[in-house]
Amino acid sequence: MNSRERLLTTLAHKTPDRVPYDLAGTQVSGIHVTAYRKLCEYLGIKTGEIEFADVIQQVVIPNDEIVERLQVDTFGLFPLCSHNWNVLGIDKGDIWEYVDEWGFTHHFPKENGYWWSQVGHALDETFITAEDFAQLNWPVANLPGRVKGLRQQALLAREQGRAVVLKGLCAGLFEMGQRVRGMENFLCDLLAEPDMAKLVLDKILELKIQFWELALDELGDLVDVVAENDDYGTQESQLVSPDTFRELFKPRLAELFSFIKTKLAAKKTNGEQGYLFFHSCGNVRPILPDFIEIGVDILNPVHISAAGMDPVSLKRDFGKEVTFWGGGVETQNVLPRGTPVEVREDVKRNVETLMVDGGFVFNTIHNIQAEVPPENIMAMVEALHEYGKY
Repeated sequence: MNSRERLLTTLAHKTPDRVPYDLAGTQVSGIHVTAYRKLCEYLGIKTGEIEFADVIQQVVIPNDEIVERLQVDTFGLFPLCSHNWNVLGIDKGDIWEYVDEWGFTHHFPKENGYWWSQVGHALDETFITAEDFAQLNWPVANLPGRVKGLRQQALLAREQGRAVVLKGLCAGLFEMGQRVRGMENFLCDLLAEPDMAKLVLDKILELKIQFWELALDELGDLVDVVAENDDYGTQESQLVSPDTFRELFKPRLAELFSFIKTKLAAKKTNGEQGYLFFHSCGNVRPILPDFIEIGVDILNPVHISAAGMDPVSLKRDFGKEVTFWGGGVETQNVLPRGTPVEVREDVKRNVETLMVDGGFVFNTIHNIQAEVPPENIMAMVEALHEYGKY
């Protein structure tokens, strides 16, 4: 099988020749630039000019030699957005400062800085009015330049036999609400000022739909997986109750996902299918059935070290309904601080659980961070290719 056949087979919950491997198909399944440089040096590969999938997170697009050496199956398309477009820092002494197209302020420490952190919000006052909201200078979501050149990239990926994954405009409804209002304010809005929360959520939904109409009209026939992202889980529980999720977020996500999948289906020919990838960290088990109900085909990052996210029970209870994309190795402790032997053991255990009957794409639990040693990355990849054969 080539990479695209391999991925589409497992997404159809059939068994390919081996478990597909994603590295940097999305901005939440990639590798930090520091770890990437160390890996290239370790393998004797020149980095060349480094391209970033996400400048804010410092996540890179691996070069062709790394892709071939690690047998990566995915190819990510990254439209222009506030995380990879005109990220220009202003010197502020000990830090660099960047204000993005949403009006969010980000800082990057000059000493020991690993990524940009948002420190300022567009509407961070405790109380705001609808008039304040209306005055916000929202970005133009359907700007044609956002997808310029991506069709040529997708055609090249198809020629190489790789699976094409398309990233969206911005983070999810919940996360963007926090970025617009600040986390504390937005969480209070959900309960104390629900009309304001709905204004924010509906505006983000509107912009997302505008973007996806543009992007899928241009690229839908070449895209295998469409990626949307949000974060509803914590290490132990959820950031909002399941009732709040179902009241405020689920109907809007259902509208978004229906639009994406309808548009994607209209662009497909010869019986091909596109799939919806949805990222949410942490313990999302109580709302995973809701995700599936509203059209999620793929769950990422499969945070198996969070409460309620044991891979055995996840595969048993949901493995026929959703593909698990991630969960291949524990990235909080094992991958950065374990030995190569411990990494191999963790990969073996997780792969053998999640690969049964297809429906599994290997990736770490979120991005490979800066401190991960190259020896552990290679132990992970080698274990995948040893134990991930059907």
